[in-house]
Formats: sequence, structure tokens, C-alpha cells
Amino acid sequence: MSDLAGKRVLLIVPGGIAAFKIPELIRLLRGRDCGVTCVLTQSGAQFVTKLTLQALTETTVYSDLFSLTDENEMGHIQLSRSADLVVVAPATANILAKMAAGIGDDLATTLLLATDKPVLAAPAMNVRMWLHAATQANMALLAARGVEVVGPDDGAMACNEYGPGRMSEPPAIVAAIEALLAPPHALDGAHAPLAGRHAPLAGKHAIVTSGPTHEPIDPVRYIANRSSGRQGHAIAASLAALGARVTLVSGPVSVPDPPGVTVLHIESARQMLAACQDALPAEIAVCAAAVADWRVAIAASGKIKKTPGAASPTLELVPNPDILATLSAPGPRRPHLVVGFAAETDDLMANAQAKRTRKGCNWIVANDVSPETGIMGGAENAVHLITADGVEDWPRLAKDEVARRLATRIAEALA
Repeated sequence: MSDLAGKRVLLIVPGGIAAFKIPELIRLLRGRDCGVTCVLTQSGAQFVTKLTLQALTETTVYSDLFSLTDENEMGHIQLSRSADLVVVAPATANILAKMAAGIGDDLATTLLLATDKPVLAAPAMNVRMWLHAATQANMALLAARGVEVVGPDDGAMACNEYGPGRMSEPPAIVAAIEALLAPPHALDGAHAPLAGRHAPLAGKHAIVTSGPTHEPIDPVRYIANRSSGRQGHAIAASLAALGARVTLVSGPVSVPDPPGVTVLHIESARQMLAACQDALPAEIAVCAAAVADWRVAIAASGKIKKTPGAASPTLELVPNPDILATLSAPGPRRPHLVVGFAAETDDLMANAQAKRTRKGCNWIVANDVSPETGIMGGAENAVHLITADGVEDWPRLAKDEVARRLATRIAEALA
């Protein structure tokens, strides 16, 4: 029997192009014997029809706040409290702003004000709208109020731009719903609990590194790795969702800072190590950053000019500090659980196993970043969790879901 059998979801569908994914989301939920009732906004009806939602949910689709039949008995209040979970998808910048401001000017926003049930939002909007300071402030405020979030993902958009803002795919949204509604005994790596359920990491401090480092060659050039920071940022958000106090040490990235997390922005490996050491003590350290292994011994103070006929400059490289090994070293300030990442293109498992032993960390998350995988800088990941007890092979998943699974495993290990 599905963990969602007998559960009921109130699904609010605002207006956004990502609404075309909603029929698939309903199909997946109904396939798990989960009841779904839809509220379709006026703008949402421009993208998906009431008839379609009604046929898939097999129940009434609501849209009018002033329906005399329903409102005779304060129907919007009953509707807001009749489900186990309220899901907003696609959560546009407009409805997120209204949620943050407490505006109730239609049935959907009035329900969100009146509900006493957990709320899960699946943001979907243009990348610039998502990165706008107003949206990020709204997201931080909603997170502080307990609103759960799944996504958004990186990817191409209908407006032909690329970046964070795509609504998570229906399977990822279903996984987030299961994480909120699954009974406690059913929680496992595939059902990461969210903050709305309980906070198993409350009182614990986690340090997470993310993104690349930039090692200067001269004032305009640098050495770096091809990392978007998507995975590390998602891990920080997932640990915070489980109640941890999270310090995210981030190299230069274009993804937004996750809400509810203290973010320290750095550029070089030496700065990253110093920030991690300053953030100690911590119970958890997750080193997900793609740190440059080498830096130029002496960076030029001015731009190195390309002179016709002159020999190419010679760069003397020296090793960067080993952040994972440093944090894993025995001592009173060593975190209880140190997790490293092994991004490999050859002999993945052998190199990752050797790295865990060599670095002295507790776990290694190994992933194949060969160009054909599309993992480095992409929205998905396929990882193997290596511990002292063996290897767990996880399927290819959205990076947000990998983060939720890893955060759950960390919570279990520290319980």
C-alpha cells in the first residue's frame, strides 16, 4: 500500500506555463491512492482547464470565492482544512508575494490564509524573477513561517532563458509530498522528512561547502572547476529543513542563497578553509564544493599581456589546502560526521573508496562527472553513498531529491 493511501491534498493551481505539468502530478498522486481536490485560479485557467482537472481528480474543481452554494456554510474555511496538505503548484512570483504579504483577494489566497495544515510550494517563474531580491525575501519569510518548498530546478525556460526557476518535475513534487505525509515508520532515504513534520537535526550545527573556487592568475583570469553549486546549496537547504543551523560556505555561483541559511561568500580555497574553521564547532560537515586542487604560486598584480612573438607565460602551480582532510583530522573540533564528495571521470568506485580512506572522512558521496553524464552543472545527479558499512547505489535523481535523501541519512546517523 502506498504511504499516501487515504491522504488528501488540496492542490492550488495558479497561472504559469508550468501548469501543463499539473495533470501528470495529479495522475501520480491518484495512482498512489491519494485524494486530490483542485483550486484553479482565474489565471491558472488560462493554462489548464477546469474540465481536465475535474476528470483527473474525479471531484469538483473550485475557483470562485463567492460561490453562494459553497459559501453558505463558509465553504472556503472547510475546504482549507479538509485536506492533510495544501500544495501550491506552480507557485508563481505573484502568489508567493501574496502569501508573504498575507493578501486574500481570491479563493486560492484566502484558503492559504485560512488553512491550519502544512503548505508546500513548488516555485516556477523566469530566472530573473526567481533571483530578484523581492522574491528571495518573500521565500525567506515564508520559510521562517514554516512553508515547505520543493525546487525550483535549473533548466531552459519557455522564455528561452536558462537558470533556476523551472518547477520541479511531478515525481520530485510527489516525493516532497510523501516526505510530509508519510507516517514516521515509513520514513527512509526516499522519504526525507521536511521541517513541517519534525526537526530531527534541531540544535545541531552543519557546515556545507558549495560551488567552485576561483584561484587568481592575474586580476582578470583564474583557475576554477565547472560547478554550479546546485547540489551543495540543495544540501544546505535540506539540512536546514530538518532543523539544523546551517552555515553555507559558497564559492562564486549564480544560484540563489537558500532561505534560512547563513551564507558566507568566498572565492579561493584558502578563504573557504578559513571560513569553515571560523564556523566551527559543528556536528556535521558536508564538503560538496568543487575546490580547485591547485593555485598559481604568485598571482600577477596586473593583467598578463599577450605579446605577439613572445613565449607563453609559465604558471607555477602549488597545491591548495585540503579542506576535507583538514576538517576530518582527529581533534576536539572535528565534526561528528564529515561527508565528502568524489567527482570522478574514471574508476569511480575505486577512487572514491580510496579517497574516503585517505581523507579520513566518515562518508563519501561518489558521482561520475564525465561530460556525457551532464551532471556537472546540471539539474540531476546519480550518486553512490560510501560508508564504513558499505555502498548505497542511488538512482539518478533531481539534485534537490539527492539532497533530501542525504539529509535524511545524516539525521538517522546522528539520532
